[in-house]
Amino acid sequence: MSDKIRIGLAGLGTVGATVAARLLQGAVPRAKLVAVSARDAKKDRGVDLSAIDFVADPLELVAHKDVDVVVELIGGENSTALDLVEAALKAGKPVITANKAMLTAHAAPLSDLSVGAGVPLAFEAAVAGGIPVIKTVREGLAGNDITRLCGILNGTCNYILSRMEAAGLSFADALKEAQELGFAEADPTLDVSGADAGQKLAILSALAYGVAPDMDNISVTGIEAITAADIAFADEFDSVIRLVGTAARSGNGVYHSVEPVLVKKSQALAQVLNELNALSIAAEPLGAMMLQGPGAGGGATASAVLADIADIAAGFGRPLFDMAVSDMTESASQNAPASEFYIRLALADQPGSMAKATQILAENGVSIEEVVQRSSESDDSYLPVVFITHQTEKPSLDAALAALEQQSEICNAVLALPVFAD
Repeated sequence: MSDKIRIGLAGLGTVGATVAARLLQGAVPRAKLVAVSARDAKKDRGVDLSAIDFVADPLELVAHKDVDVVVELIGGENSTALDLVEAALKAGKPVITANKAMLTAHAAPLSDLSVGAGVPLAFEAAVAGGIPVIKTVREGLAGNDITRLCGILNGTCNYILSRMEAAGLSFADALKEAQELGFAEADPTLDVSGADAGQKLAILSALAYGVAPDMDNISVTGIEAITAADIAFADEFDSVIRLVGTAARSGNGVYHSVEPVLVKKSQALAQVLNELNALSIAAEPLGAMMLQGPGAGGGATASAVLADIADIAAGFGRPLFDMAVSDMTESASQNAPASEFYIRLALADQPGSMAKATQILAENGVSIEEVVQRSSESDDSYLPVVFITHQTEKPSLDAALAALEQQSEICNAVLALPVFAD
């Protein structure tokens, strides 16, 4: 091996081109870009790669005689990206990736390969873009007992909710604006459904708690049902709505959720706007801390990839999760903690309808702390009504919601959001 680690880079999209440019500029003194792979060798990517070896098939990077480390920026859960990473690990070559979907879906075999061979598999860019959350959880908090991780892990959702809040936009209009600005994909399903944040949470939980990554262990609700009316109601409670991912240890395991929640404006997560990400960590003996910064985009993701390259160049690389997934012993809990809830419904504008709704809630053990009721419009026979409950167990809430949705006095589906607790 030369005095510099030699990088083979697969994928020359926005992130890959930025990484290539920075390496060619000497941003990581101990690393040298020697080979790249992409679909189109002739495409202008704003960086001069004429002196770099181009290979059409990414898998050729593994056998390339001058490549010491493979950087995978192709993306995708399966197919070429997975084949490349597995082949590189089997060949004893360190891998750097930003591919959270692949890491979550194939955690067990990739962990076995990296742990078994003692080959680094670095993935700082897979969670929260340019914020060093992986390094913080894995290294900075070594020796701490992490009791809760929670945060805003998807910049697309945060941008949409922030714009609905700031400009009074509908969900559809805010999404369209996010797509026009490049913060949302043409098909935004992975983001707005909460699945993207769930994948990131699964990786963080594996590092913090030793829970094997499994999306089936995470309760995931997206932001598609949030309306401009919900944003306005939240404001009346001096709150905003944010999509928050949480992993918290309890007596019977670690509970995971990704869901829109009501956050008081005085709380730190309420101040995280637009495409920014943030992670709040509670740990002993440290106490509490929060990391915040750009969570998406070429610059943020490239920054994290370059940090991983610098680590491996300095000899600091580590296997995927430091242990095989099969050796992870912490269990996932399906029991959601008790919470206050925001409940929104459309109630028939007729005598007795409010009393019936409150009676159903009370019969299921759900007590009400606050109520906001709007007057009906001239052509509307239903009243928008919102309740904030006292602390309620999730089974009680679910039973109450199921009973409410059976009532003819209620129009449309009932929406319930947890109220965020620091």
